[in-house]
Amino acid sequence: MQDLGGLRSGRGRASRRGGPPLMRLPLLPLMRLPLLPLLLLTFLRCCGADEEVLMNTKLETSDLRWTNHPPDDDTWEEVSGFDDESNSVRTFQICTPNSPSSYWLRTRWIPRRVATTLYVEIRFTMMECSGLNQRHCKETFNLYHYESDKDDATPSQPAWMENPYTKVGTIAADHLLRRGGERRSNVKLLRLEAVQGAGLYLAFQSQGACMALLAVRVFYRKCPPRRRAFASFPETVPHSLVEQAQGVCVENAVTPPGENSQPPSMLCGEDGQWVGQPTSSCACRPGYEAGESDVHCRACPSGHFKAESGQGGCTPCPAYSNTRVPGSSYCPCLPDYDRADSDPPHAACSRPPSAPRLPVSHPNDTMVTLEWSEPLDRGGRRDLTYRVLCSSCGPASTAKGSVGSCSACEDSVLYRPAQSGLTQRSVIIWGLRPQSRYTFTIQSLNGVSAVSHSEPASVGINVTTSRDVPPPVSGVKRVGASESSLSVEWAVPVLQNQHQVLDYQLRYSRRDGEEAGQWQYVSSRSSSVVLTGLQRAARYQVQVRARSQTGYGSFSAASSFSTLPDGVNQTQLLLTAVLVSTGTLLLVAVAIVGVFCYRRTRRSEVNDRTGHYQMGQTMKVYIDPFTYEDPNEAVREFAKEIDATFVKIEEVIGAGEFGEVCRGRLRIPGRKENYVAIKTLKGGYTDKQRRDFLSEASIMGQFQHPNIIHLEGVITTSCPVMILTEFMENGALDSFLRMNDGQFTTIQLVGMLRGIAAGMKYLSDMSFVHRDLAARNILVNSNLVCKVSDFGLSRFLTENSSDPTYTSSLGGKIPIRWTAPEAIAYRKFTSASDTWSYGIVMWEVMSYGERPYWDMSNQDVINAIEQDYRLPPPPDCPASLHSLMLDCWQKERANRPRFCDVVAALDRLIRNPASLKVTQTEGSSSSQPLLDQRVPPLLSACGSVSEWLRAIKMERYEHSFLQAGFTSLEIISQLSTEDLLRVGVTLAGHQKKILSSIQTLRIHKAPPTLLY
Repeated sequence: MQDLGGLRSGRGRASRRGGPPLMRLPLLPLMRLPLLPLLLLTFLRCCGADEEVLMNTKLETSDLRWTNHPPDDDTWEEVSGFDDESNSVRTFQICTPNSPSSYWLRTRWIPRRVATTLYVEIRFTMMECSGLNQRHCKETFNLYHYESDKDDATPSQPAWMENPYTKVGTIAADHLLRRGGERRSNVKLLRLEAVQGAGLYLAFQSQGACMALLAVRVFYRKCPPRRRAFASFPETVPHSLVEQAQGVCVENAVTPPGENSQPPSMLCGEDGQWVGQPTSSCACRPGYEAGESDVHCRACPSGHFKAESGQGGCTPCPAYSNTRVPGSSYCPCLPDYDRADSDPPHAACSRPPSAPRLPVSHPNDTMVTLEWSEPLDRGGRRDLTYRVLCSSCGPASTAKGSVGSCSACEDSVLYRPAQSGLTQRSVIIWGLRPQSRYTFTIQSLNGVSAVSHSEPASVGINVTTSRDVPPPVSGVKRVGASESSLSVEWAVPVLQNQHQVLDYQLRYSRRDGEEAGQWQYVSSRSSSVVLTGLQRAARYQVQVRARSQTGYGSFSAASSFSTLPDGVNQTQLLLTAVLVSTGTLLLVAVAIVGVFCYRRTRRSEVNDRTGHYQMGQTMKVYIDPFTYEDPNEAVREFAKEIDATFVKIEEVIGAGEFGEVCRGRLRIPGRKENYVAIKTLKGGYTDKQRRDFLSEASIMGQFQHPNIIHLEGVITTSCPVMILTEFMENGALDSFLRMNDGQFTTIQLVGMLRGIAAGMKYLSDMSFVHRDLAARNILVNSNLVCKVSDFGLSRFLTENSSDPTYTSSLGGKIPIRWTAPEAIAYRKFTSASDTWSYGIVMWEVMSYGERPYWDMSNQDVINAIEQDYRLPPPPDCPASLHSLMLDCWQKERANRPRFCDVVAALDRLIRNPASLKVTQTEGSSSSQPLLDQRVPPLLSACGSVSEWLRAIKMERYEHSFLQAGFTSLEIISQLSTEDLLRVGVTLAGHQKKILSSIQTLRIHKAPPTLLY
């Protein structure tokens, strides 16, 4: 067979199938690629993604030993030749345009290594069939692959067919060879995904093609090792669209500190290219800074430092510090210099100040004033202070020049303004003994004096007191005593030089055995004093001294006295004890009889009033804490006292009527720690305020229901007084709904309403009236469970035949918008009035926290309700829910549903969600005369777009509306959902509110007949 490739030399095997001369056309001319494209391809391979070659026939110099089928057919002919660079190459060629049979050629087993995605690059030439003029000629061939864990293929296994072989694709030529035409080869790149076996075979199938396989290359792509952002990433083979590679920080780099610090990672794309930036960058550690690029960190040079890890650079050492070691995170101070513990690493070093200068004393009787000048050297700091030390050196009569022993001054020596921490350069010292010698040492200090190894610099001055002072007081004795007081008197001292005693100073302390406690001081103008607030049967030591114009004299010798009982007046003490005991027993007996009678009467009243005692069974009934003669008894009965040490307050979250509301943690031994809400009673309260504050705990402590706020306990034995309840993460219901406008489904909102109704049913069953039911007094936890709270206005029901009411005689404020008409007019609160308030809460929930009756005044609300006006349904409110609201707002309270009926109605709606999809139609009417006036107050009377947006609380979109050209209400009335999206109104709840208001503007062109 002729050489079909036009190689300069070669060998081959003759085909056993002869062919016409047309088959002898050269098929292998293009081992000669243009130099520039070859260089470009080489550059892309070198500088782009890395490729790991598994097979490349272009590099083979001997027989490839591929298997062909049929086995005895040499139609696929292996040819050897040389390319343009005189490199030996091995190729295969076939030309069977007159035969439709399949001729297969299979490679040797190719190990896949670690890759799961392989690429097959095929370089080939193909003859044009029109030039061959053969009926079975084709210009395509097929590529198959077969996965295998080992090299176990034989000439007959696997079977030569599409199954078990997997077809990769049919390959067509882009450039065909024809007589006299340009000789160009074709290069095709195919991808094999999800390869699982340890290796695979490639198989080529020809069915009438006249072609030559010039080169076959099998490879996979991998991301090369890379350094970026001070992190090193290893060579990574992508096994999917992207592969996350974990890296490590380069030498002298660390991950940033913090709880969310993660090792660096980077994405390797399927094309073998690194994608984006590392997800968690590393940074140079302290003492190192970034080099010329972000791939390595270099040490700070000598004389420089870097205190923290990060992107910053090294800085020169501050004054009086230096480092000679590269890579330093701080600069040590030079000898004799230091940094204070509070100084940052970049602060300059400093040293202690020099001694104060020129001390001057001004003695005055037993008092002396010291003054001095600032030291010459402050040590390079501004925090200069002074300290004064006092030493007593004995009487002034000691011979001059003799060596006397000096000791620290007594505690009776006082300093003004202070002995240490002085910032001014003067101090007044009094309480000295007369005619005595003292040495005062004045020290100068600054921030580094505490860490310095040297003693503070100081200057000393000697002072002698000379004038006479009162002599020591004598004759101190006890003249009376009780269990908590002592009456003490003493003799008046005789003074010289016509001086008089101005006053006395007495000091006393508790004495246990040989140990004396801390001195306490009392002043008196007379020669007697009564000490109060003492401990029973305790021993005290007392000393007295007198003061004249020349100053204080010395304290008298310590005298010891005891409070009663001390064995002195045993008879009187015994008589007192007997009388006190008798009186106590009488009081206890009277109290027991009174409580017994009261509770018996109370139980009888409850039995007669409620009729709940039947067949030996009882139902719990709420007890008003204000019926107790001592309200503290109600607190002790219904609320658990908690040790203040079990509570840790973390932050203030609000303010209540009596004080702050905080969030904290409650950790009771043996129980799991949990969050609690803490109401505190502010200081300066009266007894009535304390009773009113704790009454809410007495009320809450009687309730146990999943939809009633749970009382954890109270703290009354320490300040401040606290009430602890369970912590509700989402806070008040009205603000929670406003923050999540339009974010809940109707069934979720109905579920919230059902929980509130269940809680109110429980309260109603206990004969309890809330009186202040509103969304602001409903709390929501993290699971969207709503719980009734805030029982500040609640009172116990009384019974007048069949009409249980509470008639308030108080003048407190009533929440008009939530209160039933009879409660506003006559102060009669019942469970039926709570039902009216519940209807308002339903409206608040379905309108996502809208203010009931909008901007109407309280008087306008009262007038409108008297004229049978009722709130219209909120946007997209189911008709069944609004109908239930109207039932709650019946003028006759006997016609309103009970809470058990409300719960049953909501349960029916929840079981039948389809009923919640029917909303109020525009044309529907109501039995309520004014219900059709659905325009919220002021909306239809708005004079501008800005005024309209403020009326519906959508002023945040004012700029967007005006910028888009929506400048008049006529234009506004034509807006659609698409227009709202165009101006940036994307929240579903805000769209509903605006469109609902626009709909009312279309219907109502004039103000409503009611004057709001």
